[in-house]
Amino acid sequence: MVWVPLRTSRTDRRAPLRSPSARCATMSLEWLMDWSWSLDSLRDFIATGIQSFRDCDATALAAVACLLLLFLWYCYQVGREQPRASYPTVNALMQGAEANGVQNGYVYCHSPECVRCAHHDGLNQKLYHNLQEYAKRYSWSGMGRIHKGIREQGRYLNSRPSIQKPEVFFLPDLPTMPYFSRDAQKHDVELLERNFQTILCEFETLYKAFSNCSLPQGWKMNSTPSGEWFTFYLVNQGMCVPRNCRRCPRTYRLLGSLRTCIGNNVFGNACISVLSPGTVIAEHYGPTNIRIRCHLGLKTPSNCELVVGGEPQCWAEGRCLLFDDSFLHTAFHEGPPEEGPRVVFMVDLWHPNVAAAERQALDFIFAPGR
Repeated sequence: MVWVPLRTSRTDRRAPLRSPSARCATMSLEWLMDWSWSLDSLRDFIATGIQSFRDCDATALAAVACLLLLFLWYCYQVGREQPRASYPTVNALMQGAEANGVQNGYVYCHSPECVRCAHHDGLNQKLYHNLQEYAKRYSWSGMGRIHKGIREQGRYLNSRPSIQKPEVFFLPDLPTMPYFSRDAQKHDVELLERNFQTILCEFETLYKAFSNCSLPQGWKMNSTPSGEWFTFYLVNQGMCVPRNCRRCPRTYRLLGSLRTCIGNNVFGNACISVLSPGTVIAEHYGPTNIRIRCHLGLKTPSNCELVVGGEPQCWAEGRCLLFDDSFLHTAFHEGPPEEGPRVVFMVDLWHPNVAAAERQALDFIFAPGR
């Protein structure tokens, strides 16, 4: 048998190797053809969708419109349930606040269920109910520490050393110290100090009324072992005092610029505090450790001191002093009468280690009147 090689056609022969430039040109041509095909397909798809929409009957279109309206209504309702802004306008609050017990610039609580003023065995159950309600509306995420604090509140408060005993609510695992550095809430401290003159001028205008009567409208006299202690509240236990805010409009607007001011729960206050010469404030504890109290010195005569946890500090004009008022603390003014009163602007700020999610939950749990 003789082997004869088969003759191959021209089309079966292996094509010679092409240069890189030739291969690139071929690939580009193929890509352009694919892209043109994709555009044609996209155009056909859009045309089909438009035709399908035209073919829909009125009933289907009405159903789609109703679903869209229901979705928008749901979004609106969810938005309304979010926590309210810190400082609504004074004009909007004027009538409602006075109807709810704001008298002479001070909040008088009429509710036996108030968590800020209540001291009874059912307080923990009420706090836990408020926490559950918050978690149903929003989330349990980040609530571990608050849940732990409420569940074991009695043990925490009873076992605390006598140097620190918050009267209402103790949040566990917060750093404990009588005084805080200025950097703890640096933005708000610097903002208050930059506006020192503004706050001082509004106080001096207010204080002129003392020459006409013993206790002018808007001021509150506090109980002290000796001397006189007056306060003028802009925010008292989480509620704005509209009449007082109108008399200090620039100071009130300043509160809205503070990032960490407590304005939505019963532990938040902002006021001007005046100690006459010879005044001593009895030792006492604040209601909670979730806040730090800031004093901006407006007038600071000699021989005036604040003692927190046994550690004395002096105020300075135009400077902020930060402390934890859940520690046992007192203040006194032993300066001469001719030096006048000691005056500070006091505002409650969030403890820097309370997380944002915890702040929102605490605002809900301890909302005024809840």
